[in-house]
Amino acid sequence: MRIILLGTPGGGKGTQAKLICEHYGIPHISTGDIFRRKIKEGATEGKEISTYTEKGQLVPDRLTIGLVDERLKNDDCQKGFLLDGFPRDKKQAEALDQIMKAKKEQINFVFLIDVPKEIIVERIMGRRVCPKCGESYHIKYNPPKVTGECDVCGTPLIHRADDQEEIILDRLAIYNQTTEPILEFYRNKGILHKIKGDGGIQDIFSQIVTILDGAK
Repeated sequence: MRIILLGTPGGGKGTQAKLICEHYGIPHISTGDIFRRKIKEGATEGKEISTYTEKGQLVPDRLTIGLVDERLKNDDCQKGFLLDGFPRDKKQAEALDQIMKAKKEQINFVFLIDVPKEIIVERIMGRRVCPKCGESYHIKYNPPKVTGECDVCGTPLIHRADDQEEIILDRLAIYNQTTEPILEFYRNKGILHKIKGDGGIQDIFSQIVTILDGAK
């Protein structure tokens, strides 16, 4: 079960990734998590990654693709995995295809969580994140147990500066422009599944599980 999960910022992708991985016992592979771990380790790669992330720039393909390839060679990926945040464009999708061919494997499912623009704006503007451990909350849909504090580590939550409507709409436009070639790439392979994402968390999860279990 080798899965790619796609979705706009604020579309609930991270929540669904956790649910899917817990349900099927496969690792959740997030490029963001990989980058943060490398930076924390202080290795040469981590120092290079931080020079880009600190400026708000994308980490170059050379680094990103290599780190994903490295991660997919770990033993816990032998029975499957879920990729979150990768591929982010067609070039990375083609690189992943080559990685899979070298392993004599293939991606089985690509899910796009499709959410109307107005709902995404509401979700992102209400989002609060933990700057320490990365846990994400929403003031309406997923509030912390103690207002303004992370359930996991107790750190004060923050409202990111880029979680404002004008910035969100710009990000959505860029996302849609770069994602459409990826969707076409996987649509041609017959493995793209569009999931209606304007319902509740469990409703979205049920749609995904129905497709995955139906393929067994």
